[in-house]
Order: sequence, then C-alpha cells, then structure tokens
Amino acid sequence: MKKLFISVLVLSGFCLSAKAQTAYRSEIGVNIGLNQSTVQYTGTGENADYRAGINLGISGEYYFSDRWGIKAKVIYDQKGWGNGYLVLSDGTQINGVDYHLDYITIPMMANWHFGRTRNWYLDFGPYLGFLASSSETSHSADVSPLFNSTDVGIAFGIGVKIPVSNRAKLFFEYDGQGGLTNVFTQSDGTYQNIRSSLNFGVIFPLQ
Repeated sequence: MKKLFISVLVLSGFCLSAKAQTAYRSEIGVNIGLNQSTVQYTGTGENADYRAGINLGISGEYYFSDRWGIKAKVIYDQKGWGNGYLVLSDGTQINGVDYHLDYITIPMMANWHFGRTRNWYLDFGPYLGFLASSSETSHSADVSPLFNSTDVGIAFGIGVKIPVSNRAKLFFEYDGQGGLTNVFTQSDGTYQNIRSSLNFGVIFPLQ
C-alpha cells in the first residue's frame, strides 16, 4: 500500500509538471523600437557617426521549458551611418554624406528566462539581413551597387515582460546586432554593421 501511495504521488508530480510546462508553449509579439546604427572599420576599430532610425518587428517563441525557448524575429531595420564620404564617377570626393541602409533582418535566437517569475529574459544567436533599400543624402546618387545584398551577424538582447492580463504582456528590451560580413561589395577593408535599439512591444501567449 505504501509503495502504491508513493507511486501515485510520483505520477501525480510528473503530470502536474507536464501540465505546467504545456500551459502555453509558444507566444507571438509585435514591437517598435528606436535604432542607433553605424559601421565599424575592422582595420582600425573606428566607428563612423551614428544614424538614428526605427525598427518594426514581429516575433515568435517556442518554449522548451520555463527557462529556455527559441525565438525567431522578422524586423524592418533602419541602419546606416552619418558623416561618410562618396566618390563620384569623375573621382570627386564628397564629404559629410549620410547613408541609409534598410534591411529585413531575421534573427534566430536562444532565449533564457530568469528571475523568480521568469519575466526577465536574455537572448542571443545569429541573424541574416536582406538589404531592402540603400540611399545617400547628398546627391541622390544610385549607391545600390556599392552594397552587399545580405548582412550576417550576431544578435543579442535583454528585456523584461510585464503581465497586464491573461492574454497579453508588455515588454521592454535592449537589442543589439553586430555584423560579421562586409557591408560593401568592394572596399579597401571590412566595414561591419553595428546597431543597438530600445524596443517596446506586446506579447500574446498562445494556448
């Protein structure tokens, strides 16, 4: 009888644990954020001036446990830099040029949830960006041949979720990206995208 009682308790524990972990196993979110972006020249480690922009994103996360999940995002991402230079076809160099590079960025990240209620999170992983548009602000020149159509790098972030109901949570996060590939198709060195942002959004748990 004692063994049966212990077996029932153990089985009940497993069932309650499984129920807790499957109460909701995924969620979707939408966000808007303020970007600060630049490029870094790997030869010297120097950065260009920053460009302010925005990002608009949607995300989805699948939970493996109450601590770990995998998160994917699709982001309209305004990047670029300020106070650069442009060399015209006649060899003339124009200084003080601002470059606007807008990407569709797709990060795929591991997401670690921490804190007593697991509302804090830290995520990290690779991203792939597709160049949606490129422009410069001085002479309206066609600069699209200068830039690679893809951008690969590492994304990371930290944030907190604030429950407002059983169906929604607000979240605030700091999000960063560091490029690993050259922005330019041809250059005398490697120029990599650097972008940080402060984001605000809403998360909807899925049952």
